[in-house]
Amino acid sequence: MKQRNKIFELYDRRSLVDFLDYKELEPNDPLVYVLQHPPRNMNILGAQEFGNLVICLPELSQLIFSSSPFIFKMQKNLKDFAPDDYILCTGDPAIIGLSTAIVSENTHGQFNLLKWDKRERTYYPLRIDLYQKGEV
Repeated sequence: MKQRNKIFELYDRRSLVDFLDYKELEPNDPLVYVLQHPPRNMNILGAQEFGNLVICLPELSQLIFSSSPFIFKMQKNLKDFAPDDYILCTGDPAIIGLSTAIVSENTHGQFNLLKWDKRERTYYPLRIDLYQKGEV
């Protein structure tokens, strides 16, 4: 199993350059897109089991008045979301909702989420298929 221990912060210029270099060298490696940097007391390193972490927004980001700048930024951050990638939903619920809508639009409604199980203290992968017909 390939060791995954990289963390990229897309809002940091140096880390963004490292991420773009990494994507060029390893285009098929799965990634976990962390929508917003978690609070310092929240450990998300267990999500690295599913891919290297890509943090899209700083911790205190909020969607307040106009969604347009945020939508533009997240469309750019999530444009390369691949079928083997995951979304780790952290932070502002409005950011989570709009980000999953952006990913869904780019992937025709098929994407992966990581769900935290408090009791088992682990992440579980969820495969989302919004346009699935008939099966429950």
